[in-house]
This record gives sequence, C-alpha cells and structure tokens, in this order.
Amino acid sequence: MDYVLKPLGIFARAVYCVGRNYAAHAKELGNAVPTEPVIFLKPTSSLSRTGWQIVRPPQSKRIDHEVEVVVVMGGGGKNIREENAMDFVSGFAVGIDVTARDLQEEAKKKGLPWAVAKGFDTFAPVSDIVPKAECAEGPWDFSLSVNGQMRQKATTADMLFPIPRLIHYLSTLFTLSPGDLIFTGTPEGVGPLQPGDKVVAEAFKGKARLELKVE
Repeated sequence: MDYVLKPLGIFARAVYCVGRNYAAHAKELGNAVPTEPVIFLKPTSSLSRTGWQIVRPPQSKRIDHEVEVVVVMGGGGKNIREENAMDFVSGFAVGIDVTARDLQEEAKKKGLPWAVAKGFDTFAPVSDIVPKAECAEGPWDFSLSVNGQMRQKATTADMLFPIPRLIHYLSTLFTLSPGDLIFTGTPEGVGPLQPGDKVVAEAFKGKARLELKVE
C-alpha cells in the first residue's frame, strides 16, 4: 500500500536517497568523493513529519542527523532529460536522513547494504511541501540545529550532482512516478542525536520547516 503523507495529499511511492553528494561530507566520514551519484532507498514506513518524535531503535547505540533538501516529483517517466528535468518537479521540502551510524559502519565493513541503518520507522522526517512556484530559483540554503545550536548549514550550490542531474540519473535506473521523494544528500556537520534533543531543520527561507524531538 502506498504511504499517504498526510496532510500533504501526496502518495510517496518511493523514497530515493543520494549519498555523498557534498564533498566535505564524504570526506568527514572518510569516504572517497564519488564520480557518479551514490543511490540508496528508504522504505516508505520510515517517513514521518514535523511534530513527531525520532525513535531511537534498540538495535543501535548511535543515530545521526543528516539534513537534506527533498525533491517531490510531480511527473514521472524513464530516461528524463537533464535539461527539462525540473519540469517534472512539483515542489520541495526539507528532510532529515536519520542514520543508525554504528549499524551503517558495520555494514560498510562487511560490504553489506545500508537498508537497515537507514530504514527504521521515523528515520525519514519530511516537512510540509513548498510548491515549486513558491520557491525562488536555486541555489537554496538549508540548515539543522540541535537544542538551538547550529549543526549543519549549507547551500545546494555545493552539490556534486545538481538536482536536474540526479533526476536524470535516477530515471535511467528506475521509472519515476508522481509523488516520489528524492533526498538529495547532506552537507558536512552530521552528528549524533541523544534522547530529549530538539531538532529543527529549515530550508527555502523558513517555508519548509521541521521540528522534532528525539525519543
């Protein structure tokens, strides 16, 4: 069953995520800077929204925040051309790719997928959607603070692979559909979250905003 992200009125059929799309973030985790997009997926059951809690799973001893600009697809298709990829976008949001870092590092050492580390319930909070028409032309600034302290602040101008390139690339691998979400990558400054932390993420001059607490 498709996950209905209420009250946004969209059907999130798939949640695509881009890893290591900011060079400084790749380096801070000791990863090579990629030459093509690194793609992984989250289950739709990991989606949550502002006002919810981020639930720490018992399987993990460390969960990290990774703030990202999220693309909401309004159209779909296969082999979408980069030059008109933005025509397929209906809006944007700010999201957090919550990651069980200890589980991810263990999986990386074993050459295993990241699905478990990325896919727990509440691990993909997404703000209300800002229609594309209400967003000034990019690049866009976005940020995340924990307990009032700024942890991440960046601009999409620093992406290794810009949004049109990501849409094109994803569409060569998968058939994209209206309502699909694309988490476009996180900048440097990722860090751990503790029980009771208050997390605030913003983008598009405050039009997109997430406020959550860590359970």
